[in-house]
Amino acid sequence: MNFSRVVLGNVVALALATALVAPTSRADDWPCLLGPNHDATSAEKGLVDAIPLPSGLPVLWKRPIGTGYSAPSVRGDLVVLFHRKGNEEITQAFDPRNGNQRWQATQDTRYQDPFGYNNGPRCTPLLTSNRVYTFGAEGKLACLDAADGKLVWQRDTARDFEIPEAFFGVGSTPILEGGKLIVAVGGQPNSGVVALDPETGKTLWESVGEKNWQGQPMLGWPGELKVDWRRYEKCASYSTPIAATVNGERLLFAVTRQGLVALDPKDGGVRFSRWFRARVDDSVNAMTPVVLDNDVMISSAYYKSGSVRLHVGPGNKSFTESWRGLGLEMHWSQPVRVDGHLYGFSGRNEPDAVLRCVEWKTGELKWERPERWPRHGGAQPDVYGRGSFLVADGKLFALGEGGIIGIFKPNAEKCEELARWQMPDLHYPCWAGPVLSERRLYIRSEDFLVCLDLAKK
Repeated sequence: MNFSRVVLGNVVALALATALVAPTSRADDWPCLLGPNHDATSAEKGLVDAIPLPSGLPVLWKRPIGTGYSAPSVRGDLVVLFHRKGNEEITQAFDPRNGNQRWQATQDTRYQDPFGYNNGPRCTPLLTSNRVYTFGAEGKLACLDAADGKLVWQRDTARDFEIPEAFFGVGSTPILEGGKLIVAVGGQPNSGVVALDPETGKTLWESVGEKNWQGQPMLGWPGELKVDWRRYEKCASYSTPIAATVNGERLLFAVTRQGLVALDPKDGGVRFSRWFRARVDDSVNAMTPVVLDNDVMISSAYYKSGSVRLHVGPGNKSFTESWRGLGLEMHWSQPVRVDGHLYGFSGRNEPDAVLRCVEWKTGELKWERPERWPRHGGAQPDVYGRGSFLVADGKLFALGEGGIIGIFKPNAEKCEELARWQMPDLHYPCWAGPVLSERRLYIRSEDFLVCLDLAKK
């Protein structure tokens, strides 16, 4: 891959840190997918409770951008967006105060989505004190210098690993854990998840595939079927791995196309596997698992897969099923958890969309509100569709896939919406989740990156 036209802005570049560190450093950063806690929550306070109409939230700045489903990431005085214009994937850094460009770097791409969705990158940038990691729709994994955007190293995962072609391009965002860059590349026969040296890109371990899935019971499928591994099968999903402390030990949870795998991040050793896949081939897993203490929940919106919550046993080599059900059928967004309840936009397609509250302990549906609209056509209705939440300052901030921005009070007894506003510049599809940093709300569509003032006056 040839990174070209690396352009520095006129502002002072970031100072280089002396060592690579984990992506979280300040409470008001949002340096990776789903934010500093990997669960779409923020510790920020002093945020608005209402939205003035018809003017809406104050727009601090707005920039035209290319296509893609990648959310922006924020760390310190950088906002980084990964998008596409023409035949180039662009990593572009902005000043969060005014939207001025700091630098940009480009790489060639020829990706074409076979189902007619846009051809831009799906994965969100991962930021550290001195590095920016991006993962393109064709599988080009890059490490850039955060100060000026210059290429540090690059891997072409489609060339370096045996990867069957995925449905919608590459869509699982890399994470950092224990000094390793964890990437769900979906490689055959046993490279579903790999760990790389974040400073050099060198492969440290490869895991997940035939060795752990062969002979596993295909739970949820009729009969007593077991996995008969095939070398040509797709392995990649659109779910981003997550790391957590479980029973006093760090674990990686990755949902591949076949299902959930728990891994030792030190060496990639598989602790346990749990089949979780719709029975129809044209289906994907896309939601990042929800992890709390020694429990993990996975979900899918395809063909009544629903959700399953598992309790991980002592030693982290076994699990028991706490509950399963159709209360949440999450597509790509992750439900947020507040006071023992999950809030999320359930449904595979626009006509299926419904906002639901589900009890974490039991999976019981507490309430729901329809958010449906006709699929891929017609005037945009006044609904959220398949939206996304973030949690901050005791409130739920929502972004609908048609550009509605809303504020909700978490309430397990009823749906309590405090405010909503259709931003004029936003329209379907707004599929990247909202991002919060220093009381600024960042929203991206297929046309604009917008920065809104969320501070209470």
